[in-house]
Amino acid sequence: MQSLEAELERARDLDSDELADAIETIGFECTRCGACCKSEADDPHTATVFPDEVRDLQEATEYDWRDVARPMPYGLDSDGEDAEGETFEWALQTDACGDCAFYREDDDGTGACSVHGDRPLICETYPFSVALGGTSQPMGEAVDEAGMVRAHECEGLGRDISRDRAEDLADALKERAVRELEEAIAVRDAYEPADPDEGVVVHDSEGAKRPDGSAYQG
Repeated sequence: MQSLEAELERARDLDSDELADAIETIGFECTRCGACCKSEADDPHTATVFPDEVRDLQEATEYDWRDVARPMPYGLDSDGEDAEGETFEWALQTDACGDCAFYREDDDGTGACSVHGDRPLICETYPFSVALGGTSQPMGEAVDEAGMVRAHECEGLGRDISRDRAEDLADALKERAVRELEEAIAVRDAYEPADPDEGVVVHDSEGAKRPDGSAYQG
């Protein structure tokens, strides 16, 4: 298994033109079905978000940290107010139905993102990921691949895509891969175990935090 540092170098060396070629080969056009923004089989929508992306969304919406992001549930003993434990990522906040808190749907069922211009990289690059260890996989199983690019379940796959759009997606996909590995390395290097009786603690690249985004004082 490659070290995170080795995978980061591979991510930095990714050729954006080759990524764009792969995206063109697979094909994609968003149909605005909303499937990537909604809960799946009673599991709440889960999309990773970097701490600076949380702040960008706060600035765009004037929301509190908790309105934008929640602790990633993996590693916690429950997903409610009484949860305890440590986790290592933030996820976009969800509504009472488990859908992304920023998802909106028209009367005809057409989906839209209310913060589209400020959406996190994982949303911008869906349904694609790169085949590198230490990077996050979006919702949905991988159903196609070309080169280093994986495509995950989405009804928009297989549709014609312009070269300009493929290049934009490729650039964002490379940026996301690099950011995710930098985040993972920073979390690993700064990690110190939290008191298990202290409720929920989220470890990110900026240090340990409470669910409201404030610094954890162990």
